[in-house]
Amino acid sequence: MFLTLYLVSTTELYQLLKIPVLVEHYFEHKALNPEMPLVAFLKTHYDHPAKDGDYGKDRKLPFIVHSNTLTLIFTLSSGFIFESKNNNFKESRSHKIPSKDEDFCYKGFAGSVWEPPKILFS
Repeated sequence: MFLTLYLVSTTELYQLLKIPVLVEHYFEHKALNPEMPLVAFLKTHYDHPAKDGDYGKDRKLPFIVHSNTLTLIFTLSSGFIFESKNNNFKESRSHKIPSKDEDFCYKGFAGSVWEPPKILFS
């Protein structure tokens, strides 16, 4: 489940969620022209798209409009050490920089996210 959520939010896989819109739009065109095959519909909308009366609906079809996907970047550092070759300087030591502010972190809240829902009995 987490892998699916991650892939849908970071890749173009979210476009597959628009397939019902594609099917519905195809049946709208099929109602107007019963002899239109699926290949002709796809060529009309993907090969040579035109600004016609249903341009707004055409823009909602999968893989027509691309948007920026979520990008996550993680960096791991091994600590900062400053070394001096000149003896005139005092030795420097690396200081740990906290990754989160403890004052803003609600204790107990982070653990409660992963608890299963509780049923209330009246």
